Amino acid sequence: MSYVNKLFETNFLEYASYVIKDRAIPHIDDGLKPVQRRIMHSLFEMDDGKFNKVANVVGHCMKYHPHGDASIFSALVVLANKELFIDKQGNFGNIFTGDEASAARYIECRLLPMAKETLYNPEITQYDDSYDGRNKEPITFPAKFPVILVQGAEGIAVGMSMKILPHNFSEVLDAVANAIRGKKVKLYPDFPTGGEVDVSDYQDGLGKVLVRAKLDTSDPKRIVIQEIPFGTTTEALMNSIENAARKNKIKVQSINDFTTDKVEIEIKLARGVHTQDMVDALFAFTDCESSISVNSLLIIDSKPVHISISDIIKHHATQLVDVLTKELKLEQQKLKDKLHARTLEQIFIEERIYKKIELMPTQARVMSAVHKGFEPYQNQIKRNVSDEDIERLLKIPIRRISLYDINKAKKEMDEINARLKEIKAHLADIKTYAIDFLANLKEKYGKNYPRQTVIKSFDRVDVREAATRDLKLRYNSETGYLGHAVPSGDVLCEVSHYDRILVIRKSGTYSVMKAPEKLFVDKGMLYAGLADKEDLAKITFTVLYINKDDDYLYIKRAQIEKYILDKGYSLVPDNCKLLTLTTETSGRFDVVYKPKPRLKKLEESFEIKNYSIKNVKANGIRLTNKELASLKFVVKKRNSKKK
Repeated sequence: MSYVNKLFETNFLEYASYVIKDRAIPHIDDGLKPVQRRIMHSLFEMDDGKFNKVANVVGHCMKYHPHGDASIFSALVVLANKELFIDKQGNFGNIFTGDEASAARYIECRLLPMAKETLYNPEITQYDDSYDGRNKEPITFPAKFPVILVQGAEGIAVGMSMKILPHNFSEVLDAVANAIRGKKVKLYPDFPTGGEVDVSDYQDGLGKVLVRAKLDTSDPKRIVIQEIPFGTTTEALMNSIENAARKNKIKVQSINDFTTDKVEIEIKLARGVHTQDMVDALFAFTDCESSISVNSLLIIDSKPVHISISDIIKHHATQLVDVLTKELKLEQQKLKDKLHARTLEQIFIEERIYKKIELMPTQARVMSAVHKGFEPYQNQIKRNVSDEDIERLLKIPIRRISLYDINKAKKEMDEINARLKEIKAHLADIKTYAIDFLANLKEKYGKNYPRQTVIKSFDRVDVREAATRDLKLRYNSETGYLGHAVPSGDVLCEVSHYDRILVIRKSGTYSVMKAPEKLFVDKGMLYAGLADKEDLAKITFTVLYINKDDDYLYIKRAQIEKYILDKGYSLVPDNCKLLTLTTETSGRFDVVYKPKPRLKKLEESFEIKNYSIKNVKANGIRLTNKELASLKFVVKKRNSKKK
């Protein structure tokens, strides 16, 4: 048994670790999940400037991804619809309507220029063996901006999940530039579906946001949904509206969807209903408004880590400087190698060193002659002349030597020196160079990604406040049934499906429940009314009861301020019998006692206002220790003002 437990724990831990790191959670460096990274790697390998069949890309990617073509295809469609790195041709579905893409054999894709400019550099990319050891795949791409913040991501792994919302491309670049300058950064979501967002509880990517549809309410009898909230589709939104109308929560005449490349859902209102009366109900009862919780979780140093949006920006500010430094140093080294080669070539040809090898009988003598030929010019050469350098010079064709253009060679070397000087200046002030790089990137591509979502401040609509109270709550004392579907009886009040009702039974027990359709409560129910906490706290319940142990009369005044839905409570202590209840705040109780020897006072009155209001759980105050004959409550009439 211990062997099985150990085997289970080991295998499960390995499986959990694999799912977290290699499938579901993106890496902070390039913001991509493994399948997305493998798709991009395949596109880089296949790139020839032309469109490729998606089916071919999927097939190529299977060399790196061990989980089949279906997961690759769905991930590629999602990645392409972000319109950041992949140019698409054909039907890739519709992010507004939720329509699926055509089959992989019918649609095509290729890389956008920004992908090659900001992701691809194999010379500074670290590679690892693919799952079968036959190929190499990148561990992460050297991304030059926080891809995860622009694209957003969502993933579920073993015991954890992550959700990062998309942000505006230009705003992300500005935030990284400010982080390089050492300034504080603030960044808020921007959704491709547009709509409105309240970011008051965003908490730097660790809280939640409230999203709403954009409504055109200019027509008093018609509402047009022009933009939908992030996370839904026009089909799901219409279904939620139809369900709300079916349950009589909103009143509409018809719903029509005219969405193409832009959202347009027309809602015609029912007779007698106007636009302004319907807006809050749409937000309360349909998907026109929803709350999205955010959980920023990324792979950092091979571990899943919760991280704020600001910290992601700071990480990429540091990463950009590091990547640009590596690229500049790489270019610097290449230019120095090229300058060295051009210098040797110039001396070799102009000083006719090649003439010295014509009579040399062996390769060794040839090499030695060339080495000696360069010795007088060592001050022009920045490094030692190697055998490889000489081998390259000896391969220069005679035709090229005869056509050698001294001025052209000098111009090329001057250009190389000028560029080396620029690189040296950039490396000396790498932060300014990085900020300029971001500015150029924004100028080049920022116009393609304008802000779609409007940031607003709005409170979430309470469904109980938005609901129309058009149901009559009836109580039939003969049957003991209470509810808005009870056919006959006294109408107590008008309610909605979302209202809560306080019910006090003749035993003194009470409970708060949702407005019932038809519920047996008691044939002697004492009270039923709306249980909104603010209004309920203003009602004072006065009860008179007898303690069965001593038959004494008690009074208790209390307010019901707290409750748990559908939980039973009692207004009177145990082993007590409730006699009467009132919600009046003024008046008196007239009490008549049973006649007994030596009992001179048979009647007595008690004013309600003379007794203080206590906690609902407290015991009452004893009024008398005499045997009760009758009890009557008398309401005081208010004095009318004389005209």
